[in-house]
Amino acid sequence: MKVLILNGSPHTDGNTAVAVNELVQTFADEGIETEVCQVGNKAIRGCMACGKCAELGRCVFNDAVNEIAAKFEKADGLIAASPVYYASANATLVALLDRLFYSTPFDKTMKVGASVTVARRGGCSAAFDELNKYFTICGMPVVSSQYWNSVHGRLKGEAQYDAEGLQTMRVLARNMAFLMKGIALAKETYGLPEKEPWQATHFIRT
Repeated sequence: MKVLILNGSPHTDGNTAVAVNELVQTFADEGIETEVCQVGNKAIRGCMACGKCAELGRCVFNDAVNEIAAKFEKADGLIAASPVYYASANATLVALLDRLFYSTPFDKTMKVGASVTVARRGGCSAAFDELNKYFTICGMPVVSSQYWNSVHGRLKGEAQYDAEGLQTMRVLARNMAFLMKGIALAKETYGLPEKEPWQATHFIRT
């Protein structure tokens, strides 16, 4: 089984990486493969609502989004990890996720999702809430931990001293491993939940 981790920090060895590394080590202990993609330092534009992805089956801008889409399709779980800027996730990560989730036609049902936020002090829960919305719109169970998935630190590497935050990361990884394994067993026995035809409604009617 495999988890794809998106590091939304522009710094490859900052406090978000401290949190991600704790996840990676715990997943390894649980026999789960991980791949970390550093995305916060890439030039990724936002969605322009052109609709071309419906024709192409991928985003019209052939950049890191399409590369990550192929990895996401094969993964059993996805973690979006981000530093907090103005009580929000890094804009580069948000732009990537907007395009990634909207442009990919493959079924995400029962892939497992989790978000992780890192800040000096405040804004973690707002950014955490923002990131979880990508999972809950497409049938992806969201993994919980012993606390909201956040780690604190201001200076580079300071997050390694947040004992509770790092413990939260370890509990998150173990819970995610358990859930992915449980879903895999359930799929073998029962298959995926039955899907109804989409009932699309609109607030504006003409």
